[in-house]
Amino acid sequence: MSPRLDNGISDPADMQVATAPAVPEQHSPDRLPDTHPLPTDALTGDQASPEAIAEAVEADLFEQFQLPEIPPYDEVGPLDARALSKTLFRRLETLEEGTHEYAYVRNTLVELNLALVKFAASRFRSRSEPMEDIVQVGTIGLIKAIDRFELDRGVEFPTFAMPTIVGEIKRFFRDTSWSVRVPRRLQELRLDLAKAGDELAQKLDRAPTVEELAQRLNISTEDVVEGMAASNAYTASSLDAQPEEDDTEGALADRIGYEDHGLEGIEYVESLKPLIAELPARDRKILSLRFVANMTQSEIGEELGISQMHVSRLLSRTLGKLRKGLMIEE
Repeated sequence: MSPRLDNGISDPADMQVATAPAVPEQHSPDRLPDTHPLPTDALTGDQASPEAIAEAVEADLFEQFQLPEIPPYDEVGPLDARALSKTLFRRLETLEEGTHEYAYVRNTLVELNLALVKFAASRFRSRSEPMEDIVQVGTIGLIKAIDRFELDRGVEFPTFAMPTIVGEIKRFFRDTSWSVRVPRRLQELRLDLAKAGDELAQKLDRAPTVEELAQRLNISTEDVVEGMAASNAYTASSLDAQPEEDDTEGALADRIGYEDHGLEGIEYVESLKPLIAELPARDRKILSLRFVANMTQSEIGEELGISQMHVSRLLSRTLGKLRKGLMIEE
């Protein structure tokens, strides 16, 4: 931990604070205030490097705000950061929003409290999202907390900011990490099912059933099934994804499809429907017993109480009539 920066100061409000933050966006690196011309190289007279320009801008800001330089943010301990934040919040209350001074102090607060964001983001290190993205989203929550914080309420800033930072990160996972958008109720149910499933699996030494999960969460079995189905929407795989090295099969799209030969005769089936509907009831029954129930002519004759020869003649007459009807339609 760095040495206490407020030693010998009775009132944090009297402490003179400065930082080395990123240059506020109102100051362009290639244009300093009118009182400070762009630095040039002492030997060639050419314009100095961007690093030299940035240092000159920063020095100009320190001069404007009359703030002494403090150690880098990663060297400031938690207690020092908390004391500095209080002083900066007091300074922020006296500044007008939109001014260079306001942006400068606000940026300093963001840099000074980035440790809160990294601490909150570490709770989600097991997620599939990159840690850089989680920290970036948490920083948005930190900025919102800075804008809403009121020092007079007597609450420490870390206590106030942490729920906002964590909430922003959770909202990020809820809104963007699901492959298919599902209601928030099902998203929360998925987490409850996962937690209850792990607990029951350890207790029972086997995977829990739907009824056991429903009893544990005090919900209906229909809700458990709905939550399990919604869990499938969390991640998705591409049909064109290449198989693993030890997988001899092709892509998923090559394995789940098949050729449906029934599609070839669908046109004839649809054309036969109105023709069959016009047949007498006995002829329709003979067709059903022969081509649906796969009965022989003798079995059909026994079913209808007629001879096998009679069944053969009726069947031939009916098929000829249907064939003729198809030829007329074409």
